[in-house]
Amino acid sequence: MNNEKKNSKKPEEKNGSMASSMKEVKQLGRQMEKHRTNEEVKEKGKQPDPVQYDDK
Repeated sequence: MNNEKKNSKKPEEKNGSMASSMKEVKQLGRQMEKHRTNEEVKEKGKQPDPVQYDDK
């Protein structure tokens, strides 16, 4: 019976994994629409996130 409870748990979310359902894709899309662009951040007098890599 303990195994049934363990198996019925929602799988642990992993950072960097693909969306597992269309519902999750739509939710992520709404979150992305709310994110500010670097230009919008600069206009507010703040510093945007640094570049992650250099194209050389």
